[in-house]
Amino acid sequence: MPASTATAKKSAAPHRMQGALFLPIGDEGRAELVERRLSEAITGGHLRAGERLPAEQDLARTLGVAPVTVREALGVLRERGLIVTRRGRNGGSFVAEGADPLIFARQAVQSSSRLALRDLGAHYAAITVGAVRLAARRADPAEATALVTRIDRAEESDLGAWRRTLDDVQVELVALSQSARLTREQMKLQSELSPYLRLIDGDPQSRLVLRSHLRDAAVAVSEGDATAAGTAIEEFVTRAVHDLVVMQSEI
Repeated sequence: MPASTATAKKSAAPHRMQGALFLPIGDEGRAELVERRLSEAITGGHLRAGERLPAEQDLARTLGVAPVTVREALGVLRERGLIVTRRGRNGGSFVAEGADPLIFARQAVQSSSRLALRDLGAHYAAITVGAVRLAARRADPAEATALVTRIDRAEESDLGAWRRTLDDVQVELVALSQSARLTREQMKLQSELSPYLRLIDGDPQSRLVLRSHLRDAAVAVSEGDATAAGTAIEEFVTRAVHDLVVMQSEI
């Protein structure tokens, strides 16, 4: 089997963070909003190079917009070089091979102020800390323990897969709060923060520290310790923001 075919089959399986991409847009379904959501998924690495996007009709239905709106958004993405469209039996719209999320993330960090980075961290912490505390009170301990196992088994050989796994674990940890609203908000926040975390993952020490904090949060939820769960997430955010500020000064 050709390597490209094997890669395509391997990437066909959806992961949890892609759920944020396909939440309905609703009444504000303008082309620029569709374009923004898709571009954020691409630049954040949630849609990977070479990955096929759903058909226009399917995108229109899941996003709650007209097909012509999706078509217009895809045209803008093609002009930006984020997607390519192929005709024929196996055609469709695909994420461009040159769409490297790390490049986009570096540009985003470079163009952000320290205040903006800290504000992003504050927003993330405000939602996530409250959610994991609630999860510690409501979760089935066995489900939280399963997340600890997923963290322990995460492979560092593929940092893209590593980040997707930890992002999904974070969302699933919040989902244990049994709050649909908090889970939807976490999915949006995780999608926004994930590109920055990908940059941090490039440093082995920072990568392991962040995993340790996330693991501590999952363990605390499994033990029903709301205080420890919240503290672990606060430490996660503090370290992430610190690393981003340091990185910004070095770019």
